[in-house]
Formats: sequence, C-alpha cells, structure tokens
Amino acid sequence: MRALLVVNPAATTTSARTRDVLTHALASEMKLEAVTTEYRGHARDLGRQAAESKDIELVVALGGDGTVNEVVNGLLHNGPDPDRLPGLAVVPGGSTNVFARALGLPNDAVEATGVLLDALRESRERTVGLGVARGTAGTEDESVPERWFTFCAGLGFDAGVIGRVEQQRERGRKSTHSLYLRQVVRQFLGEANRRHGTITLEQPGADPVTDLVLSIVCNTSPWTFLGNRPVYASPKASFDTGLDVLGLSRMSTPAVARYGTQLLTSSPERGPHGRHATSLHDLTDFTLHSKVPLPLQMDGDHLGLRTSVTFTGVRRALRVIV
Repeated sequence: MRALLVVNPAATTTSARTRDVLTHALASEMKLEAVTTEYRGHARDLGRQAAESKDIELVVALGGDGTVNEVVNGLLHNGPDPDRLPGLAVVPGGSTNVFARALGLPNDAVEATGVLLDALRESRERTVGLGVARGTAGTEDESVPERWFTFCAGLGFDAGVIGRVEQQRERGRKSTHSLYLRQVVRQFLGEANRRHGTITLEQPGADPVTDLVLSIVCNTSPWTFLGNRPVYASPKASFDTGLDVLGLSRMSTPAVARYGTQLLTSSPERGPHGRHATSLHDLTDFTLHSKVPLPLQMDGDHLGLRTSVTFTGVRRALRVIV
C-alpha cells in the first residue's frame, strides 16, 4: 500500500520525537511518503493531490481537527467517491481531537497508531457521512465556496467563542479548556443578540424555526470534549445519518445557566432541552439565515462572518480506517 502521511508540526500534544517514532512505525507497514505542512491550507492541497493521484490508497492525518478538516476538504475537492478516493486514517495530535475520538480511536497518538496498524492488517474500515456548507444562492454570501466538515459547524454564539480563542492563540496563549471557558464568558457578556435571536432555520416541507441566538450543527456525537468528559449537544447525531441541529432562542443569564448545566451533564440519551431549545434530527438540506452578519465555524475553525449558509448532510462520503 502506498500512503501519504500529512504531519502538522504545530500539533499541540505530540513532540517532534513522537512524530518521528510514529512515522517510522507507519513506514514499517506501508510505502509511506511523509510531508510536513508549511502553511495554512497546505494539508488541503496535499489531500487534493492524493485524491488526483493514481496510486495513493491512503492518507494519514497526524494533527488535530483542523488538520483533518483540511485533508478531508482536499480529498473531496471534486466531490465524494468512496470507492475511488484514498481512504483516510487519523492519528490524533491536537488538543481535543473530536473526530478521531468520535470514531472510537484512543486520544493518545501512540495508542491510536497501534489501532490504525491493526485496522490496516485486518482491513477494518467504515464509510462515514459528512456535512458540507456553502453560501446560499440568491444572497450576498452565494459566492462563498463550499466547505466540508467532519463533526460540527455553528453559526452565532459558539463560532464567536472560537473566534475569540483563535485571537488568544495568535497572541501566544495555549489552547486549553480553561481558555475556552473564559472566552465563553466574554462572548456571553458581549453578545448583543442574546435575548432576541437573529437566526432563522429553513428546511423543505417544514415551518421555519425563528429567532435563534445559537445554532449548532452536528454530524456526530459527542459534540466536543472537556478533558475526558464528552459533551452531547445532539445525542442522536451519527456518521450514519444526516445532520442534527441544536438551536437556542434565549441566552439570558438564567437560560445560559440552565442550558450550560444541561450540556455539562449531557449523556448519549439526553442533551439540552426546554422551552427555548430546538432539536432537529437527521436533516439532509437546510439553510440558516441571519438578519445580521454572524461568525461561522466548522470543525473548530473560525471562517468569518456570514448572513446565510446552506447545509447538506451527505451519507457515505468518505472511507475511514478504524
């Protein structure tokens, strides 16, 4: 098997020595070309080159969720074709590694490499569904190109938090759970639309859901992790179905306390619920419109401000080694 290993040298939980050990371990089982990313978007370019090659059968992403997202967008540049495209394997190297953990992989890079090698020897793989988002036709965002996401997207509050975290990281702060929690508080205090939401969710054949402050789109469950604790925004979300959405129409102090507690105590059986919470399951196509520009995130990457985004859940989009 010929494989491409995409290595993010800035991966937060692996050292250069660890990455070298993992590379040698993988190279002992396959014909491996290892490339270290050098700029933002490099992993996407490498994924596209692998998809357009005739002999690469597997792409291994060694990094966090951002690296995985870039590789996936490169692999799917010309659309999904699981039977033709190289498979994807993930060695977690980021701070949270939601996609890898949602697949059932260990959060430790060395252990995950061992699982990956066993999976290759035993030909274990699955074909997962993914989400794709694009600017909505007929709006000012219609020229925004489509982008795939593996586990989540969000328009509004949660994307604002991620934008704040990225600003802090650019100033040299480490990505920690306490950093995220501080930015949640700051985003809440600065949220101008927390009492009267500006987001409307529209889907074919259903009444619109209006006045949302927060909209979280999930492709799998859990939504994220706080340390080793999984957090379930949409417990029914799955790689085998369409997309799920959690929307909140109120973010007053009592509402944030209530729904924040529900998130922290969520389980595979129950997520946030109540008068101002809307949960939708297994959606194929829908659009989020906002009366004002709001931040958009996908797989934990802040993508700027948007007023209208159309989402599609694509079943059986990519083969993954597990």
